Amino acid sequence: MSDRYASGQNALAECDVCGFQFRLRQLKPLVIKAVVTGIKACPECWNPDQPQLMLGTFPVSDPQAIRNPRPDFTGYPASRARLQPVDPLFAFGQVGRVSVVLSNTYTVTVAAGNNRYGAGNKFYIDGVVSPLLTLEVGNTYKFDQSAGTNGTHPLRFSSTPNGTWGGGVEYTSGVTVNGVPGNAGAYTEITVPVGAPFLFYYCTNHSGMGS
Repeated sequence: MSDRYASGQNALAECDVCGFQFRLRQLKPLVIKAVVTGIKACPECWNPDQPQLMLGTFPVSDPQAIRNPRPDFTGYPASRARLQPVDPLFAFGQVGRVSVVLSNTYTVTVAAGNNRYGAGNKFYIDGVVSPLLTLEVGNTYKFDQSAGTNGTHPLRFSSTPNGTWGGGVEYTSGVTVNGVPGNAGAYTEITVPVGAPFLFYYCTNHSGMGS
């Protein structure tokens, strides 16, 4: 009796997964969790070993959090001093209430430049000529006009492009004006109210300086 197997070049066999007939040499053993099983699968049914099945097989040190944490209060008063308190937003949860203070200060200067109204003196906001700004409802935005170049160029808001120069009127809801432009402490501030329209900033004395 022979102790050898035939080469089986053209031998037929059934896939242990789907049951369809294939050439024996087309079937491959399935490997599950790094273990070669006795299951023979056809090219359609065969899949490589799934790494997710190996989770927990090997010891892994992966700390997820700090035990018994405490906030670092170093510099806490200084960090609060940088905030401009406004009407806060509140987030409520199971552990209490968190106050979120949202405020922005823009530095306004005036210099020659070009915008959609043409060339001439323009408002520069944080160094950018007449940029489009995104103002969120409920937040407060201060436009600091203490730089000397702001002299005779009061910044105001309107729902009309170019403000009163474009046939619109000044928008005053939530707006506070302080000091004289070009002098220390001068600014125009707005706390954006609910229902505020799309706003444009402009100069009350000169056309084409704003957005």
